Amino acid sequence: MKEFRAFILRGNVVDLAIGVVIGAAFGTVVTSLVTDIMTPLLGVFGTPDFSDLKASVGKATISYGNFLNAFISFLVVGTSIFFFVVKPVNKLMDRRRTEPEVKSITKECPYCLSSIPNGASRCAFCTSELEQK
Repeated sequence: MKEFRAFILRGNVVDLAIGVVIGAAFGTVVTSLVTDIMTPLLGVFGTPDFSDLKASVGKATISYGNFLNAFISFLVVGTSIFFFVVKPVNKLMDRRRTEPEVKSITKECPYCLSSIPNGASRCAFCTSELEQK
């Protein structure tokens, strides 16, 4: 029991649980945004409500409108995560960077586009003579 408690109280397990709960809540909000706001707004442009779109094949009914709503929801989630999470975190990480940019120790051969050492006078791949800078 002690080992199980240590496992549950580990930081990454708790963080993962919080992430799953917040992700589910965010998914609900985005689904509501798509089905209750975006899809009806598309009706202004003459697009019907996607949730009503269906096709019958024999006795089966294919609700492809629900798929379109789910696809729009996926695009909204991906876009919002990119612009509201990924980009701001990348900017913060760039500001916090303390080490200098690493200079490349290689250059590209202008003839065969292989990667060669900066000090090379001849390409090891195509044997072309290189200009010294």
